[in-house]
Amino acid sequence: MVRNIITFVACLLGKIKLPSLLFPMAALTAMPCLAQAQGVNIPNFWDPKTQLERPDLPATRTIRFLVDDDFPPLHFPGPDGNPTGLSVELARAACERLSLTCTIQVRRFDMLLGALNERQGDVVAAAIPVTADLRGRFAVTAPYFKIPARFAVRKDRSQPVPEAKTLQGKTIGVVGGTAHEAFAKAFMKGGSLKPYPELAAAHTALKAGEIDYLFADGLGLALWIGGEEAGGCCDFSGGPYLESRFFGEGIGFITRTEDDNLRRALDFALQQLWKEGKYAELYLRFFPISPF
Repeated sequence: MVRNIITFVACLLGKIKLPSLLFPMAALTAMPCLAQAQGVNIPNFWDPKTQLERPDLPATRTIRFLVDDDFPPLHFPGPDGNPTGLSVELARAACERLSLTCTIQVRRFDMLLGALNERQGDVVAAAIPVTADLRGRFAVTAPYFKIPARFAVRKDRSQPVPEAKTLQGKTIGVVGGTAHEAFAKAFMKGGSLKPYPELAAAHTALKAGEIDYLFADGLGLALWIGGEEAGGCCDFSGGPYLESRFFGEGIGFITRTEDDNLRRALDFALQQLWKEGKYAELYLRFFPISPF
């Protein structure tokens, strides 16, 4: 409860909405502040008490960002064919904030880290999950995005907000073999879990009313909820849930370990972009329905 209050006070922008605590210890782990703008929850991963300093970088240096173009809304081809998305536009905004010249180069997702290691670029800006192994091989900024787990429900069923008591006897859809299924098995013992082979099948089951709740990847759910396939049937309920042991540490900019000055400069830029409202502006552009 004390940590809950501290987290609440630390949120500086707008109307704050904190996650409902179905699983107190799990939900509190790495719980971001949530500012709200235009009805969209915007996560804040930056501690306002930590004031980062900008390290010196040569003004003549050109920073080469490496991106993948196949993971909307974080990175994908824009209408003009050029890469865009939250990760890409944050990279561009960080360069502008640091008054540096930058380029964006597209690589296949599985080649990004190899290209960085071989000095074909300086920073990877893509949805590569931060892990202990990654941090052992590269330098990584603080996360600028995390993919939370969320519950989705049919709007017309008036299901109660998911909590330990309200899930008793309810059917909860999950994708089999995922971290979401493992989390559900650990913390949702009162509900009846129904695994599906893929998220699309679970979407269909929820829309058809075959399950009471769907617990899954919040990013995938947000794209589905706001898309034509869902037909306006469903919405989020409860959450978000960000237990790092199940759902990862998030996504940050990745540099080579010997380029730590650049990593620190990007951390500084990201914090400034949040403070100045640029992060919120970009988030609203790419997340009309927020996974948070």
